[in-house]
Amino acid sequence: MITAAINILIYTIIFFLIGMYKPNWALFFMKKPNRFMVMVFSIVFFMIAATLFGEGERRKKLEETPASKVSEDSVPVASPVVKPGKN
Repeated sequence: MITAAINILIYTIIFFLIGMYKPNWALFFMKKPNRFMVMVFSIVFFMIAATLFGEGERRKKLEETPASKVSEDSVPVASPVVKPGKN
């Protein structure tokens, strides 16, 4: 998952640079491409790459921790909310 995030990040940087130079090349499927749309797509792809990288790091950390260290204390448990009585 981490390598996929790095690959998406590299492609995003390439897409951004090409799109800023010639928006017609990057957004060939649009009738009137502009640099703003290139920036919007690049931001979305960057957020996807960052989320994948963070999730990959979280899963990697969970795999490295032994099962004995993962206890019930580390799992969040929902507690009931006590509402005050009506007067």
